[in-house]
Amino acid sequence: MLQILSEYSTPLFEGFQMTILSSFIALIFSLLIGIVMAICQISGKKGLVILANCYVEFFRNIPLLIVAMFFYVVVPMLWFPLTGFTAGTLGLILYTGAFIADTVRAGIAAVPKGQMEAARASGLTFIEAMRHVILPQALKIVIPPLGNQFISLIKNSSVLALVAGFDLMYQADIIASETFNVFDTYILVGFIYLLLTMPLSYFMQYLERKWATN
Repeated sequence: MLQILSEYSTPLFEGFQMTILSSFIALIFSLLIGIVMAICQISGKKGLVILANCYVEFFRNIPLLIVAMFFYVVVPMLWFPLTGFTAGTLGLILYTGAFIADTVRAGIAAVPKGQMEAARASGLTFIEAMRHVILPQALKIVIPPLGNQFISLIKNSSVLALVAGFDLMYQADIIASETFNVFDTYILVGFIYLLLTMPLSYFMQYLERKWATN
């Protein structure tokens, strides 16, 4: 394992960087999409509710690989070319956004309805009330499941390996095929993924404890 780390440190580090970059981009945009879709789901406007529900149900019920392959194979055939990294990251964003939408919607539903009524009575619009009153409370409530979604996102970023995204798993596949040392290669990569997910897990636990006391 140490020999693989020393001989292939450069491609492993490059894959590590791509995994972090893809995960970070997907985390930001999937969170934004999830929040917007959750608000649409509870907006009461029929068109927005149908649109958001269709989005959530569609992406929650198909494999992530199919979404990524759509961007990697179908989009270049019909419209414009995409790199494997871009295709995989887009798939990761849309797929994770559906799960985050469901999580945030549950958090909004847990906030007492009187909060929205009081905010609207004070002159705030629906969006202003959501932004300043409801969402801050809802996000505190759903910190644990959101943390799980973010950790799953990092692990799911390995889908980039199947669309030539040059991520950590992609590099691991190449190293394993060159060295024939499959066991050590994937054990090493597993530890690297732990280095990514464990700090995030502890950080989300810290936020949960901190916000619980406020």
